[in-house]
Amino acid sequence: MKRIYNFSAGPAMLPLEVLEHAGQEMTDYMDTGMSIMEMSHRSKSFETILEKAKNDLKMIANIPDNYEILFIQGGASLQFSMVPMNLIKHGKADYIVTGQFSKKAYEEATLFLDAKIIASSKDKNFTYIPNCSDLNIREDADYVYICENNTIYGTKFHKLPNTKGKPLVADLSSCFLSEPLDISKYGIIFAGAQKNIGPAGVCIVILRKDLLYNDIFKPTPTLLNYKTYVENNSMYNTPPTYTIYMCGQVFQWIKAQGGLDVLKQRNIDKAALLYDYLDQSSLFKAPVVKEARSIMNVVFVTGHEDLDDLFVKEAKKAGFENLKGHRSVGGMRASIYNAMPREGIEQLVDFMRDFEKKYGGIQ
Repeated sequence: MKRIYNFSAGPAMLPLEVLEHAGQEMTDYMDTGMSIMEMSHRSKSFETILEKAKNDLKMIANIPDNYEILFIQGGASLQFSMVPMNLIKHGKADYIVTGQFSKKAYEEATLFLDAKIIASSKDKNFTYIPNCSDLNIREDADYVYICENNTIYGTKFHKLPNTKGKPLVADLSSCFLSEPLDISKYGIIFAGAQKNIGPAGVCIVILRKDLLYNDIFKPTPTLLNYKTYVENNSMYNTPPTYTIYMCGQVFQWIKAQGGLDVLKQRNIDKAALLYDYLDQSSLFKAPVVKEARSIMNVVFVTGHEDLDDLFVKEAKKAGFENLKGHRSVGGMRASIYNAMPREGIEQLVDFMRDFEKKYGGIQ
């Protein structure tokens, strides 16, 4: 069996052990005689799968008892609407815009309330994280919003903003479960599954219970109301059952690896391999300032579009897939989530060294 190194930003590679185990259970889950994809979400078997997934996630992420864990369809992008619709009290929210996804979230929020950008890194093409230690947060703001890891631009909040007592809402789609978190510092966390959690099809929302308001925004559609998911254990309608099962398998894999502390050290080590090479290379450059670099999404360029294209083509031939940067920024991007083995980074760096020797002098 040939397995390439998949550097896709999402849907991203899953742990091989998880895929192999899922394959064994594909047609007959636990002697039920059917696949999970065929199983009723009201069955005892699926209820057990869902509860185990929630309990395992609560354990590995150290989620306090005053938070709810919800499985919601619509991806992280649906949360751009659900957050303002559910958290509106005074009708104001403050946004920190550090990339395309926080910009989209801000634009969506303007449909429902008075959203204000209080900090941004747009002036330098989102290559840094602004100082958020003393922001001009409005006294009547309902929440402060960030995208903690910016998949497209390769930046990361390594220090959370000072929200001055306002609930922090964070899109953690591309960094959730890559390292331990202090969940108590957030009002709401949400993350699309297709990075570190599992296949595309579900968004995990971790919600502090005191933020379950009484339908202040009216009318709140039933499937856009967090209370619907809380009161129905994420099963008001048919949930993405197979995706939830796969997420549960990944949670078990994380436990088997030793938990998030172990994964954090692995991820730091993997990122350092690539950044160390980039910092000494005369051909490739990492445009993100060092103190804001993501350990999940490493962005780099040669400075020449033709050479970037050539690199992506030759990398693909060598077994390195999905290294092309996002269409809005160009260049290259290596997404090195939990499932990417260290050997993948080592071999990529070796390939980059060879490419530099071959083409570095013809810029």
